[in-house]
Amino acid sequence: MNRDARIGMTLFSVYLVLYGGFVLVNAFAADWMETKPIAGVNLAVLSGFGLIIAALVLALVYGLLCKTGFEQQSDEEVDG
Repeated sequence: MNRDARIGMTLFSVYLVLYGGFVLVNAFAADWMETKPIAGVNLAVLSGFGLIIAALVLALVYGLLCKTGFEQQSDEEVDG
């Protein structure tokens, strides 16, 4: 497995844990998700938006890490 694939699988695993936690809380503590901590918006909606933002952040991190790796590989190919 190459470097980019390992990074992708690691970030996917992070997101899988986040999403799994969201699903488990919704399945076994649904009443907790009904609480409204901010501006009358319940925790289920807030955590759903949090998951969307986390996915975008992880995608940006993946892009930056893989771009950096690509630049390093290109430099090594030119030097080699």
